[in-house]
Amino acid sequence: MSPRTNDDESGERQVNREQDGTAPDGTAQDDAESSAGGCADASASGAGNPAAGLEEDAEPDSAERAAPGSEEPSAPGPDRRVAALRRFADAGRRWRAVQLVGCAALLAVAVTGGAIAFGADRAPASAPVASSAVDPGVLGGGSLDASVAALQAHLRTQPKDAGSWATLGLAYVEQARTKGDPARYPQAEQALRRSLSLAPDSDQALAGRAALAAARHDFTGALTCADAALRQNPYSERALSSRIDALVELGRYTEASKAAETADARRPGVPVFTRYAYVHELRGDVTTARRVLQQALASATSPGDLAYVAAQLGQLAWNQGDYRTALGYYARALAADDSYLPALEGRARTQAAGGDRAAAIKGMETVVSRYPLPGPLVELGELYEARGAAGDRARAQRQYALVDTWITLARAGGVNADLDTALAAADHGDKAAALRAARAEWARRHTVHTADALAWALHVNGLDAQALPYARRATATGYRNAAFLYHRGMIELATGHRTDGRASLTSALRLNSGFSPLGAAQARKALEAAK
Repeated sequence: MSPRTNDDESGERQVNREQDGTAPDGTAQDDAESSAGGCADASASGAGNPAAGLEEDAEPDSAERAAPGSEEPSAPGPDRRVAALRRFADAGRRWRAVQLVGCAALLAVAVTGGAIAFGADRAPASAPVASSAVDPGVLGGGSLDASVAALQAHLRTQPKDAGSWATLGLAYVEQARTKGDPARYPQAEQALRRSLSLAPDSDQALAGRAALAAARHDFTGALTCADAALRQNPYSERALSSRIDALVELGRYTEASKAAETADARRPGVPVFTRYAYVHELRGDVTTARRVLQQALASATSPGDLAYVAAQLGQLAWNQGDYRTALGYYARALAADDSYLPALEGRARTQAAGGDRAAAIKGMETVVSRYPLPGPLVELGELYEARGAAGDRARAQRQYALVDTWITLARAGGVNADLDTALAAADHGDKAAALRAARAEWARRHTVHTADALAWALHVNGLDAQALPYARRATATGYRNAAFLYHRGMIELATGHRTDGRASLTSALRLNSGFSPLGAAQARKALEAAK
């Protein structure tokens, strides 16, 4: 299932039931290495030391640190990196006031503990964008970090094991995605190159490159690599899933629907079911989306699958304003995995929408304290603003500043963060930068999410006549998204289309009355003023 880019912004999606590594998350990359030529050239690019550049920390992260010249990198320390990132933001560093080069240099030292970030070559966070859940196929029942350490130990003794290099590369993608640590993407690239240098036709490694491309927001590259993997193995579940993701994120919805049908015929299961459902949701067919997700939940057996699918059903219910049902599904997800961040985040959003702001703030603080990704950071900042207690304005600004920090780190890891920038900066940052980013993203791909982001960026910059066609395009597929309707309504009012604007705002609030801590209140205020 494709990431719900404008809903959770982190690509909070997990592909489960794979036996050979982590899964694509639908977030993506803008890296020439994994675009059209990347898959074809990968087999020739692994010469020399395959571990070169994979781990460049100045100090070891653990006792698993490889000896100099070893063929494998050290175990990562994503929690330390994320903790450093939060300390930096909480110390009041104002990244917007720093020149970009200086910011990137300081970030490289402060967040990675001395790692060399330059020359390394985004995802929401995100997840979007970004998921905090880990693919059980990578973990083998254990923790992600432990699985990475085990792979590294194995590759020290078996450095020509192409499959393990592919799995390690996928595990690095998963670490970057789930730990909010984009510095792992260049390491994933190296591991996957090493795999392809040993086995040039490996569908596992090619599918891994598709996952990496998606994680860095290079959806054209993800499609190319997925197609290359499917030429080797037409039944590769990961490649079939990645192909759907890429087509969705490129706005090629008719082709995505056909790809979902093909995947369902070849490899029916949770990963395909969830993507099939999302393709239908994007077209406004919520009934089919719900039915397919319920089918996926009924077929799920592992805790990871149960948590993942239940959280998707919770998100679908929240989108429709059915908060009671959403909370029920999030509870089911957390019963399967009480640390599953998409469910924790979704529950907090739903609590906020239902009026339980205190519980929502507490829950979202838990989420961002673990993995500070753009979507939850913006949500928490807006919750602080909506509460309006002493010090809340400053608290909110710290969350928005941390988004800027994450985006800088993501770009250093080779991630295209333009959509994250456009979404966050339009309301809480540099409006001109938001417009530049939205235009750049629209030039790459035409989706409902990029149309909405461009429309809103144009609006906040006073260019409403230009914004209106994009706002209407964002809602043209029938996708039921209250934020899109809110943006469209505000733009319609600004362009003198009062009847249409009032209808759009009414529809937004009727669909999901608590779609945003600040936006919902602004929609009501604008609707009242337009009477």
